[in-house]
Amino acid sequence: MASFLSGLFGKLRGSDTSAEAPRRSDKAEVYKGYEIHPLPQSASGQWRLAGIIVKAGDGDEAQEAEFIRADMFPSQEEAETFCLRKGRQIIDERGGNLFSETGENSRL
Repeated sequence: MASFLSGLFGKLRGSDTSAEAPRRSDKAEVYKGYEIHPLPQSASGQWRLAGIIVKAGDGDEAQEAEFIRADMFPSQEEAETFCLRKGRQIIDERGGNLFSETGENSRL
């Protein structure tokens, strides 16, 4: 009972632990000076499109922007492929303004 209640309250707070944690992919890609890291999320037997765009900064500082979309795919591999495509699209559309609009580390 306690586990059920903590799970319910976790969902309300946005910290649902029932979903699989995103697995790091080895399919990262460098595109126009940005790194795109696909991080599809398992949900209801499918995979949700999600990833991170990273821009190396001066020294050790790097800027990151996370993106999550509603698109679902039957396999992790397919979700990773579309994640890279979506990452390239975001970079093409926002270019140099990618981080100036959203702050240093943010969600797109």
